[in-house]
Amino acid sequence: MNRSLKLIVEALLFSSDRPLSPKEIRSWIPEATVSEVTSALQELVEEYEHLGRSFAIKEVAGGYQFRTHPMFAPFILSMLKTTPSRLSRAALETLAIVAYKQPILRQEIERLRGVDVGGILRSLMEKGLIRIVGRKNLPGRPLIYGTTKKFLEVFGLKDLNSLPKLKEIKELAGHEQETHQEKEDQESESKEAPIPSLSGPDNRPG
Repeated sequence: MNRSLKLIVEALLFSSDRPLSPKEIRSWIPEATVSEVTSALQELVEEYEHLGRSFAIKEVAGGYQFRTHPMFAPFILSMLKTTPSRLSRAALETLAIVAYKQPILRQEIERLRGVDVGGILRSLMEKGLIRIVGRKNLPGRPLIYGTTKKFLEVFGLKDLNSLPKLKEIKELAGHEQETHQEKEDQESESKEAPIPSLSGPDNRPG
């Protein structure tokens, strides 16, 4: 591996505020091939993983990007004096439906959720998480929705195939529900436990 090529690739990634694909990087290094750039990227990924630093190179949204490890997020947010943008439960549910069922119509989303989602779809589009990918060949030519590249970046996904399987999510949700129920049962038992009397014969002054 040409060390200078690897250093150039590293410098480009470091200077970019978005993921870069091997093909993009190759366009700025005419003397290199896409295969050579890909090899350089893979070596850099492995090197940074072994360094044990607070950041690494991750494959996300079809490209590669320097990203800090999640455990350091609170300190970075504190430095920036900001809080992470949070989605409401309704927005997360709608986004999940779009992610797993795309391409999908608004009517199909509303049928699954049982409520109007017009406002939520507009909000998700303003945040850049979903987009209009076309129109369905039906009366009225309804809009079709899908997720964006930013969606992959925000959730740290390599591509849509990296989405967790629905079965895994259901199993995790079931486990969390059981854990929560066990905690409630333990708290209930603790509250119902009898309190030893302090006025019994064994506690009288001698």
